[in-house]
Amino acid sequence: MEKLKRCAIYIRVSTEEQHLNGLSLPAQKKVLTEYAEKNGYIIVDYYADEGISARKSMKYRKDLLRLLEDVKRDKIDMILVTKLDRWFRNIKDYNITEEILQAHHCYWKTIFENYDSSTANGQMVINIMLSVNQAECDRTSERIKAVMDYKRSIGEITSGRCACYGYKAVNNRLVKDEKVSHIVDDAYTHYFTCFSIRNTIKYLNEKYGDDAPSVNKIDRLFKSETYAGKHEDNLNYCEPYITMDQYNKIRQIAVSKTNIPGKYEPYIFSSLIKCPICGNNFTGYRKKQKLKNGGESIYIKYRCGNKFGRHGGASLLEYKIEEYMVTHVSSRLEQELAEIEFKNQNRPKTANPDAIKKEIDRLNILFQKGRITESYYDEQYEILDKQLRESAREQISIEDYSNLINAFSGNWQELYYNLDKAHKQIFWKSTIKDIQVDPDTHKISGFNFITNLE
Repeated sequence: MEKLKRCAIYIRVSTEEQHLNGLSLPAQKKVLTEYAEKNGYIIVDYYADEGISARKSMKYRKDLLRLLEDVKRDKIDMILVTKLDRWFRNIKDYNITEEILQAHHCYWKTIFENYDSSTANGQMVINIMLSVNQAECDRTSERIKAVMDYKRSIGEITSGRCACYGYKAVNNRLVKDEKVSHIVDDAYTHYFTCFSIRNTIKYLNEKYGDDAPSVNKIDRLFKSETYAGKHEDNLNYCEPYITMDQYNKIRQIAVSKTNIPGKYEPYIFSSLIKCPICGNNFTGYRKKQKLKNGGESIYIKYRCGNKFGRHGGASLLEYKIEEYMVTHVSSRLEQELAEIEFKNQNRPKTANPDAIKKEIDRLNILFQKGRITESYYDEQYEILDKQLRESAREQISIEDYSNLINAFSGNWQELYYNLDKAHKQIFWKSTIKDIQVDPDTHKISGFNFITNLE
C-alpha cells in the first residue's frame, strides 16, 4: 500500500490587484485544499505570507521560513502552491530553498502549471521561467518607480499613507490639516525657543494632553523635509510649515548635538576654539578650588592639549568666553552684512558671459580662416577668458546669512540664557565655525560665522 503523502499548503499574495484577479489568500487556500483532498494528501499545515512580494528576500517571508523549519524536521513530503510566481520570483532564494528540500526528500508542485523539480530538464525549465518572471518583475518595478517619481516631482502623492501628521490628502495633493495644523505651528514655535525636541515633546503633551501627537510623529516634524514643502528635487511639493533655512538649521543642530557620558554637563564651546600656535582645538576641563569656608568651587576652562610640554599658550574661562560671544556677536554680524552690501554695490560690473562666449567663438572663426595671427589670437583669447572667469564669480548674497539673521534677531540673548548647557552648545555649533585666540594677549580675538554657503 502506497504511503500517504504529508503535504504543506503555501499561499502568498502581495497586492490588491492579485486579490481582484482571484489570487487572494482565501481563494488560493480553497483550491489547494480541494486539490489535496482529491488526491488523498494529508495536510500538515497552512503557510501564508500576506502583502509580501516574491521578489523580496526570504527573510521577509516569515511563514516560508516556518515552512522550511518543518521541512528540516522531516514533517513534510511535498509542498503545494497554485503557480510558480506564488512560490518564487527570486532565483537565488529559490536555489537555497531547493537545496533544503532535496536534502530532506521533499518536493513541490504547482496545481495550475506543470513543473517537475525532480529532473535536470525540469530544473532547467524552472530556472528559465524564474529568470523571465524576475526580469518582468524588475521591468514592472522600474515602470512603477518612474510613474511614482513623476507624480512626486509634480507634487502629487502616491498614496494616502504619504500624508504625514499635519497634512491630509486632497485630490492627490498634500494640504495642511486644519484640525492639527495649529499644533504643528506651536511645536515649531516652541522648538526655536529651546532647540530641544525632548523639551518640545514634553511641552506638547502638557498643553494638549490626549490630543498631542505621538513621540514618533513629533520626531518626524524635525526630520522630514516635507514640512519645509520639499520632496527630493521638488521645492514646491506642498504648503510648508517652516522655511528651508529653518529645516536646515534643525538638521544642523541635530548633527551638532552630542551626548556627553557621565554626570557632568557638556562644555559649551567644545571643538570651537582654535589654538593660535598649533591650530588644534581647545578642550574643556573642570578645575576644583577650595573655598575659605571649607566649600568647593568648580569652574570650567579651555586650553590646548599641547599647552604643557610643547608650546604653552592660553587657558580661557568658559564664562568669559560666553560673555564675549554674547556681547560681540550681534555687532559683528551687522558689520559683516554691511561690508558685504558695500562690496556688492561697488563691485565693478563685468560683461555678460554669453556675450563673451560669442566673442570667443568669433575669435576662433577668424583664426581658423587665417585672418588673424597666432600671437594676436593668443593675446585676445587670454583677455576674453579672464573676463569670462571674472563674470562667473558670484556675488555674496545677504540670503546666505539668513540662518544667522534668524538666530541673532529679536530678544535672542534672553532666549539663549534660558537654554541648558547642552543646547547652548548646539546653538553655538550651529552658528559659529570657530573662535580665534590672540597668541600674545591670550584673549579672544575674533570668530567666524557658519553661513548657508557652507
